[in-house]
Amino acid sequence: MVYVLEVNPRASRTVPFVSKAIGIPLAKIATKVIMGKRLSDFNISMGMTLKHIAVKEAVFPFIKFKGVDTILGPEMKSTGEVMGIDKDFGRAYAKSQIAADSSLPMKGTVFISVRDRDKIPLIPIAKKLSQMGFKIVATSGTAKVLSDNNIPITPVLKVMEGRPNIVDHIKSNEIHLVINTTEGKAAQEISYSIRRTALVHHVPYYTTLAGATAATKAIEALRDGSLDVKPIQDYYRT
Repeated sequence: MVYVLEVNPRASRTVPFVSKAIGIPLAKIATKVIMGKRLSDFNISMGMTLKHIAVKEAVFPFIKFKGVDTILGPEMKSTGEVMGIDKDFGRAYAKSQIAADSSLPMKGTVFISVRDRDKIPLIPIAKKLSQMGFKIVATSGTAKVLSDNNIPITPVLKVMEGRPNIVDHIKSNEIHLVINTTEGKAAQEISYSIRRTALVHHVPYYTTLAGATAATKAIEALRDGSLDVKPIQDYYRT
């Protein structure tokens, strides 16, 4: 089966984002080039070095549709995008999450359950969260790997293992961040209730290690100091 991920000759999202990130009106310049201008007519630096990071985050309407799974595939599901911009990645990513209505916790309990091939790469993420003072709870397989690597861990039941299980803990507002990766249709179906409950109870959740890594860096940046706001034009001057 072949998926067409996107056919978008208007470049309605990416080009405006890049233009704002670098301070160059690309669509306007492209239009003038189509009308006969040359690129050399514009004062464009081809070797610019940015002193800031711009992060694009998709906004999804899952909460508005009862029963919809939040896990992503090749289908287009976002209804908009936001930008987080700052001097480093952690702060920029934190801003993008706030703008997408998914503010990250500064303390509390993190639930972690990942597929087998993610267990070893997960260790530095979990270690950093633990060092920042977060309590970590995990399902049995993930808990064993983390415990074997000297990370304090509290086991928690899977949904099919009895009660109180992880969904019960989320409903009781005892979980403040969810990291859950799956593999295969059966595993996705089993973990659906975790993702959906986290969504309904406004608990930030990440379904990839890349996302979990970004979230951890953002939390670390936020704990080092509060965010500031300034006009986007100021980033182009620095």
